[in-house]
Amino acid sequence: MFTHASWSERRSESYERLAFLGDSVLSLAITADLYPRLEAERFGAGELTKIRAQAVSGRACREVAEELGVPERLVVAAPAGSEATVRGLAGTERVLASVTEAIIGACYLCFGFEPTAEAVVEAFAGQMEEALRRPGDAKSELQELLARRGELVAYRVTGEEGPPHDRTFDVAAVVDEREIGRGSGRSKKEAEHAAARAALESLEA
Repeated sequence: MFTHASWSERRSESYERLAFLGDSVLSLAITADLYPRLEAERFGAGELTKIRAQAVSGRACREVAEELGVPERLVVAAPAGSEATVRGLAGTERVLASVTEAIIGACYLCFGFEPTAEAVVEAFAGQMEEALRRPGDAKSELQELLARRGELVAYRVTGEEGPPHDRTFDVAAVVDEREIGRGSGRSKKEAEHAAARAALESLEA
């Protein structure tokens, strides 16, 4: 599950299929935990979708990966001759998010949904609380904050990876040619929101 596609002649031996499975398990586990906790009068389907998207974003998965020591495990699993690239891969949000999903997919295959969902909810507890604390539109919030400073934000796609049915986008939030936040997502829109959230946290800090 720690095999990057570039480390094998057969793409099927990489973590991509497990990540595809784990992405669905992660989404269902978070949804199943949030749904009974949030009253219907305040949290409709739209609000629930926004909260879940933030809680399972590429950035959230990267944070969990770092807490679990995934970057170090990637370095250990790297084949001989990949030393020049492994450190860069191990620090990439897209890679760490995919490996995290692959781990979840592998756990699902080994232990079933209930134990895996329980572990997922525990691992992503901080990310869920952050999403509940700030469930708003990060792009609008960032735009309003910068407007008060007389600044404008633009979003630039800095990278794309994966097949058409499972593509991941990297996006940077830029002000006056200065990058203030970066994020990844399954769509450009999701990646832009992740970049906006990262920019908001950076500006607040």
